[in-house]
Amino acid sequence: MNKLCRDSHPGMKDRQTAIGRVLIEALPYIRRFEGKTFVIKYGGAAMIDEQLKNAFAQNVTLLRKVGINVVLVHGGGNAITKTADSMGMKTTFVHGKRVTDKQMIEVVQMTLAGKVNQNIVQLISEHGAKAVGVSGLDANTIRALPCREAEHLGLVGEITDVNTGYLDLLCQARLIPVIAPIGFDTQGNIYNINADDAASSIAIALKAEKLIYVSDVEGVHCGEKILKSVCKSEAADLIEQGIISGGMIPKSLSAYRTLDAGVNKVHLIDGRLVHSLLLEIFTNEGVGTQFVSEKESQ
Repeated sequence: MNKLCRDSHPGMKDRQTAIGRVLIEALPYIRRFEGKTFVIKYGGAAMIDEQLKNAFAQNVTLLRKVGINVVLVHGGGNAITKTADSMGMKTTFVHGKRVTDKQMIEVVQMTLAGKVNQNIVQLISEHGAKAVGVSGLDANTIRALPCREAEHLGLVGEITDVNTGYLDLLCQARLIPVIAPIGFDTQGNIYNINADDAASSIAIALKAEKLIYVSDVEGVHCGEKILKSVCKSEAADLIEQGIISGGMIPKSLSAYRTLDAGVNKVHLIDGRLVHSLLLEIFTNEGVGTQFVSEKESQ
């Protein structure tokens, strides 16, 4: 009786057909990426809005359940600023990067490797995957040295080495490493590392299939259109024409440095769209912009 009621419901057959098409469309992507590694940089509204947070956790869980190794690198700049404010500490930025003295690095370490990291781990775990929090200090995961702007930025670092053996071990155990981008050097100095830069370096070190930036940007715009795919020569032309401009220029240049170092594709997707991660990876149309090599675009 219930079956008859479902079948006779107006529009139900069309909906079932649409769901079936989506699942069939996803199947070749699931086959292709099984056993591959995706590095995902998690930031923006998807870390703040409750609905988006839960959708992202569901997406990451599904990726892990279908056999994709997921390595998550998270930001947390707003949380750091709030913590600093509550402690009466002034926050200063130079070229978009946080000036980090010895007091501020303690706040960064406490906030990123503490509350922010553990909240993400808990949320993913609630949705059925097994996540583990990883500070860059754990098991020598991230080695770093002062960045080139250290004179102005203080304890802001650039990654020199990643303990891929440790991360591979976690992935082999079907765990999702959730990485707080903090590194250290042989003198014991701790460094604040830009999450975008950390995700790129980790993707390169792991020889990842994909690096995916989840942010508050829809992708690369050309007028009203979002470009689905951009190769290096096209990006250079778009920068020269002023179509790629502002903060999108360093993102694009960073994407091609990552590709040149061996990562297969870099994706930029809008975390404000519910389930954008799955839509980008498992559908033909996608929802953001993928940066590809010259050879792949021809």
